[in-house]
Amino acid sequence: MCSFSKSGKNGTSCYPQEEPIFNPSSSTSYSNVSCSSPVCDSLTSQGYYRNCSASNCIYGIGYGDSSFTVGFLAKEKFTLNTDVFDGVNFGCGENNQGLFYGAAGLLGLGRGEFSLPSQTAMTYNNIFSYCLPSSADYTGHLTFGSSGGLSNSVKYTPISTARDSASFYGFDIVGITVAGKELEIPLTVFSAPGAIIDSGTVITRLPPKAYAALRTAFKENMSNYTTTMGQSILDTCYNFTGLETVEIPKVSFSFKGGTDVEVDSKGILYVFDASEVCLAFAENGNDDDVAIFGNFQQKTIQVVYDGAGGRVGFAPDGCM
Repeated sequence: MCSFSKSGKNGTSCYPQEEPIFNPSSSTSYSNVSCSSPVCDSLTSQGYYRNCSASNCIYGIGYGDSSFTVGFLAKEKFTLNTDVFDGVNFGCGENNQGLFYGAAGLLGLGRGEFSLPSQTAMTYNNIFSYCLPSSADYTGHLTFGSSGGLSNSVKYTPISTARDSASFYGFDIVGITVAGKELEIPLTVFSAPGAIIDSGTVITRLPPKAYAALRTAFKENMSNYTTTMGQSILDTCYNFTGLETVEIPKVSFSFKGGTDVEVDSKGILYVFDASEVCLAFAENGNDDDVAIFGNFQQKTIQVVYDGAGGRVGFAPDGCM
């Protein structure tokens, strides 16, 4: 979030932000992008809203959860550790509403020309990786470039051209296994709509036929436990009150290229409390909706995005 007043604006058009609001007037390296600039013209081709305020370029972007941000397209100096990048394009948000929960902003990691990996590609070769920890006992990371140490056990799947876009990383799901048994899901269930991996989506979304097969197999392996009512998009839930241990069937995904990814046990069940623990997968609205491999299922995995190589990689035990 940005402010163009000395006191720092946080009015009705913006949500309460936890960190200090960025004040462009305090920066000697900040500048607004001109409305006549080719960079401003490229906004629409990248899926953004474009407008002008006086001679300044105005951007706007909405997200799948109905959150949105509108503000000035600007340039600023960014420093990552000891690497300095002058003139990085970014959105200086003036009207930010939705499910941001106090965050200072969004870090774009997609494939578009405005993402941070794309704008730092000369230094980092458009490679970055991260690990999302499963609890506060572990330390996650976000690493740009390959010199930070990629796991030797990374296995890659090619970025799919079927869902090629300016932003998303598409890839091909070829199978799902529950408790060591591969589910009977026709390949066309995934290949027709395609699939993406998204760190901004919490719960993995599957086409109806794929989700029905996963849910059925999971419920069969959990038949000894007491079921309870679902909540929101999570419709397969259990009451574990008073239980010291619970046996959770393993769930793994197979991606094109022979890459198998086992979901961590804490990425299989979403815990509201002991009396309401739900299968952390959900059904897409219809068979035409793209499948999404969400961040809840990515926990503890080192995920590697190799834009230059056209591939996405996975390795277990990626968090410290």
